[in-house]
Amino acid sequence: MSRRVLIVDATATNRIALKASLSAARYQVTAVANATEALAAFVRDGTDIVVCDVDLPDMTAQDFCARMRSDHGSSTPPIVVVSDRDDAEFRIAALEAGASSIVRRPIDRQWLLTTMRSLLRASESRAELHRRTQTASRLGFAEASSPFETPGRIAIVGEKSATASAIARELRRSAPHDISVISPSEAQAVADSDAPPDLFVLSHQEGDIDEVLWILAELRASGHARRAAFVVEYDPEMPDKGARALDLGVNDLVPCYASAEERSLRILRQLKLKRETDALRASVDAGLVMAAFDPLTGLYNRRYAMHHLAVLAARPHAAGRGYGTLLVDVDHFKAVNDTFGHPAGDAVLRQVADRLRENIRDVDLVARIGGEEFLIAMPDTAPDEAMIAAERLRTAISATPITTTSGTDIAVTVSIGAVCAISDPDSALASADAALYRAKAEGRDRTRLADDARDRLRGPRGLVDYPLAPPAERTN
Repeated sequence: MSRRVLIVDATATNRIALKASLSAARYQVTAVANATEALAAFVRDGTDIVVCDVDLPDMTAQDFCARMRSDHGSSTPPIVVVSDRDDAEFRIAALEAGASSIVRRPIDRQWLLTTMRSLLRASESRAELHRRTQTASRLGFAEASSPFETPGRIAIVGEKSATASAIARELRRSAPHDISVISPSEAQAVADSDAPPDLFVLSHQEGDIDEVLWILAELRASGHARRAAFVVEYDPEMPDKGARALDLGVNDLVPCYASAEERSLRILRQLKLKRETDALRASVDAGLVMAAFDPLTGLYNRRYAMHHLAVLAARPHAAGRGYGTLLVDVDHFKAVNDTFGHPAGDAVLRQVADRLRENIRDVDLVARIGGEEFLIAMPDTAPDEAMIAAERLRTAISATPITTTSGTDIAVTVSIGAVCAISDPDSALASADAALYRAKAEGRDRTRLADDARDRLRGPRGLVDYPLAPPAERTN
């Protein structure tokens, strides 16, 4: 569904202009004139992100941020404070109060949209981890105990930069963390190590921002460091470079003229958020690894998946959208076991699971729910999006044969039934199962959408059909 944004601004012309701008970007916008109305609107309707003017008639923006954090804790959405002030004292006060980002007035629309996208990505990932933790708690699984917190690992990339050395000195004074300064040429090797840093700080000298962005892209692509936090020093006079950094996945941007206190505040805040996210992930992993995971594939099992579907079903849904449910069945799996043996069949299931896991979104969930059958749960999904995802998964399985431990290549295909539902999980599964049965009956190695979901695919050109069948000559 469209992301929801709450605008808080006492000036009517500002509210109208910003509402029009964000509505054009497909946000669902609510605009209010003061902090009191904003607090009530959030309790009543919720929101995904707040854009708040610095000058409110009933409280300061800092007080509003602090009140939101106090009242709603980890459920507080990202808050963007808009201000014509850009001094260090103001920025530090706003950040300490709980502001997620500060945008200068007059507002650069593209900069605001890029900032909002970045904040929403991070917020949605944390929210999904919270949902999975809640599912585990409802299942009665014990939470992981909190171990003694060890120092965080921070790597500052920019060995020849005076700024890098200054950042390291300031951090060492303010926090007992493991801080190292490394050269750009060392960054990839450090990221690929068995114990990569929790956070990278990318500093630059004038003219080197393109190299910083290249390093950021390479580190973000690293398997070991993909969950690290990234803070980039940038020049506000080059907003296009800052916007590119945000779209590449940086967690925060620090103005190059920021004080040592502000730099440390921003860096340590991102480290704290990263470690909180790690703790959430560890809580899910530790509580569910034995009770909610399939031991053969490492995927969630049916019990966990059904509780997760119930959580998704209970959430509000926009018109024409719901939660997607895909049922994936390995074609002719009995023949694989009979021909190649059960160890080969197990290898097929493990590799099918790996390919499914590698080709879904971070917010999606994949589970093995029995035998050779898998389930994918997709929050906030339209039927056409579910079908595109299903076809991507079908192709990922059939494109390359699966190699067993004995070196045998086995051509494997899957059939998929899909549905988008707002109903209870049992009803959704029944519809997806009927679609899967139809895919099997029509020749296998294909994807079908449940009949009762097709009406939701009507667009300006009429019914959008998704037969997605393989060529007629396929007979497997």
